[in-house]
Formats: sequence, structure tokens, C-alpha cells
Amino acid sequence: MTTLFAIGSNDSGQLGIGHHQDVSVPKQVLFENEGISSTPQVRAGSKHTLLLASGEIYFSGDVRSGACGLVSPSVVNEVSFQKIHLAAEESSPLHKPITSHCAVTWAASIIVQRDENAKSTKVYTFGIGDKGELGQGKFLFRSSKAQLIQDFPPKGTEVVDLAASVSHVVAVLDNGDVYGWGNGRKGQLGLPDSFPLSPRKIDGVDFKVVRAVCGKEFTYLLGDPENGHHVVLGLDKWKIISNAPASVVGWKDVGASWATIFVLQKDGKLLSWGRGDLGQLAPPELPELSQIAIGSEHALAYSVDEGVLAWGWGEHGNCGPLAKKDEDVKGRWKVVVSSKYLPPSSKISGIGAGYATSWICLSS
Repeated sequence: MTTLFAIGSNDSGQLGIGHHQDVSVPKQVLFENEGISSTPQVRAGSKHTLLLASGEIYFSGDVRSGACGLVSPSVVNEVSFQKIHLAAEESSPLHKPITSHCAVTWAASIIVQRDENAKSTKVYTFGIGDKGELGQGKFLFRSSKAQLIQDFPPKGTEVVDLAASVSHVVAVLDNGDVYGWGNGRKGQLGLPDSFPLSPRKIDGVDFKVVRAVCGKEFTYLLGDPENGHHVVLGLDKWKIISNAPASVVGWKDVGASWATIFVLQKDGKLLSWGRGDLGQLAPPELPELSQIAIGSEHALAYSVDEGVLAWGWGEHGNCGPLAKKDEDVKGRWKVVVSSKYLPPSSKISGIGAGYATSWICLSS
């Protein structure tokens, strides 16, 4: 059995917990029907959240942008997660999707589906993309119906990783190439620094990329953990580029807030650099970690011994209860869910983070 809990910003019902109030104590996420049977990937934007579980997508939040797909008027005011509907035609392959990746910007959603050969070659976008986030060229900037990006990825390749931030999207292909679209004015999508309205290859990366994460004005690309190659593209605000280590050999996982980068190493230690004025940087003396999840200006981490830890900007309750509203969890961490108090039959199987939202998955 899989149960999902959430805390944080909830003014649009993006937590799917039955109401629209922020919460700082974990509340169980509700599902319209049977729920989920596996640990989901959580992709949480400004006012909507997508869950990817067992190849299916679920949504909750503000449906007005179209980033939640095609929504029946009867469920517009629902505050629980529902299976997403991406096409009106019964004959559309989108009615029985097998989704491999998903990502969200501020008000758009991007999904990658498998084709008839089980390859991740069909990239669909929907929602609002005023800066080209939909990747559909110069004539389409808003759609509730999922729109296929034509002629992408290039023939013979497939998408192996997908990342997005406020207004740009990056896709990593199995040959190591990287493509991006949306807001590239700070160089986060390579040169020229512009607004590519459809996928454009990011040139100048001298290693095979296997993973990408995005900040508000940068893109972070990584190669094989054995060689530790990496590069940050974009604006060097908060020294996000100049403070990067020479390499990240042995990295296990990676995440990015709007202006901070986190690299989890195989030994359980966490590297971080970039913005830290709100407590975003990894606090000292963290225990050994096995998972991380990075939100807009806060971070979650899982320690087998301690449980789920949170730090950073937590005004909406996304870092747990605070003594005062404008308090930051700076230079320390808070235990959001303690491993010591879980039922004997339950274990923490996954964590997620978004725009001032935090998510904890329990399995039994």
C-alpha cells in the first residue's frame, strides 16, 4: 500500500488534501478513485502538481491555465488528485498513455510518452507558455489539450531525462545531446541567449550528458558519475557558476532550487552552492542521506536514521511548523517526519518538493 502526504502552499488546492489552506503538519493526499500503488515522481509547479506513478499521470490544483489537461466542469472545484485527460478524441493514443517522464514550469506541463517500440519519443506540452515553454513554435502559447512537439527528438534517439524551472525546459537524449526551449535570455539554454520557441540543441558541452536540473536562470548538466563532468549554463548570480567544484565524481543524485544546486554523493554527503540567504544551502553536520528533493527555495532530504529533514524558506509550512511566519530554517534542519515514530509496517519510500510544497510517500 502506498500513501502520500503533503505540506506547504495550497491556495490553489495543489496539495490535493481536500481544501485550499496551507498546512505545516503532513496531511494525507486524497485521490478521486483508487489512489496509487507505487511511489510517484512529484512535479509541483506554482499552482498545480503532477504525479507520475506506474506510467500514469495524476493532477491537482488550478486548472485554469490548462496545465492540468482537459478538465470536466464537474471537477473544476475538486481538491483531490485525478487521472489526467489529455485528448478529447476516444481514438487518441493519449487515452491510454504510458508516460516515462514529466516536468512542470510555472504554468505549463511537459510529458514524455513511450511509442509503439517502448521508446520515450513522444513529447507533449500543455498549459501556458508565454516565453516558449510549450515548445510549439511561434503560434501556440496556450493549450489545455496536450500538443505533440513535432520532429522531436531526432530520429533514432529518445529522451532519458527531462527538467524544467519557472520558464524553461531541458531534455537529455540517450546519445548525450541536450535540447532546450523557453526562456534562454540568461544563457541557460546556451547560445544565442534568446527565447527558442521549439527544441534547440545546446552546443558546446564537451561530454555526454546523462542528467539535467534547472534553476530559475540556469541549467545544470552532468555526465557519468565515474568521471564527474558537469557544467552550469546561465547567469552567475549567487556565484552559481564560479563557486561550482571542479568535478562531482561519485554523484548519486542532484537537484536545484531557483538559485542553489545540490549534489548528493554516493557516500551520503550533500554538496551545495549558490544562494543561501534564506537558509537554502545544506546545513552543517547533516546525517548520512539516501534521497533528496529540492523545491523553489527549500530542500528535503531522507536519512534512514532520522527520517525526512527540511531546511530553507518555509513560510508556507513546507519546512514544518515555524515559531513565526517569516522564520527561515537556516543553518539547521527540521525533522518533518521522524523514522522513530512510524508504524512498524511502514517505511518512507520517497520524497518530493515543489514551489513551497513538500511531499512524503509511505509504503507498507
